[in-house]
Amino acid sequence: MLQRKICLLGAFGVGKTSLVRRFVDTIFSDAYLTTVGVKIDKKVISTGAEDLALILWDIAGEDEVAAVRVSYLRGAAGYLLVVDGTRPETLATAESIQGRITAELGAVPFFVLLNKADLEQDWALPPGRIQALEAEGWLFRRTSAKTGMGVEEAFQELAARLAR
Repeated sequence: MLQRKICLLGAFGVGKTSLVRRFVDTIFSDAYLTTVGVKIDKKVISTGAEDLALILWDIAGEDEVAAVRVSYLRGAAGYLLVVDGTRPETLATAESIQGRITAELGAVPFFVLLNKADLEQDWALPPGRIQALEAEGWLFRRTSAKTGMGVEEAFQELAARLAR
């Protein structure tokens, strides 16, 4: 069985832990628990011919004081950058993280999860900036850890890329 390390990265409070819990345990809780350091989960999925064990590294959120520890990223086969659609500053944080990851790991498969799609009427993300990032090759997926919308599909799509 293949194993692949996937990191979840983003600003504080964007829903990284909630997305992992939705994907691994199919549950959602409104209770906010701050991740300290890193929390590691595992889920085995089928990618067609064989099973793939995803080792999910839910890394503590980043802000202007705390930056992602690059050592957590080593060995990652792919990652998910998580953005809170209601907080445009979290897209800027994702851009900053992406720059550091590329410098450290080179080109590694990733998606940007535009989370909290259940609150899309409250989204404040600049469409022009998203279009510019898409033109640079960024792949965006809409998700909601609360409703489950797009969560399974995003993880499965990244896993399919990593199984090749």
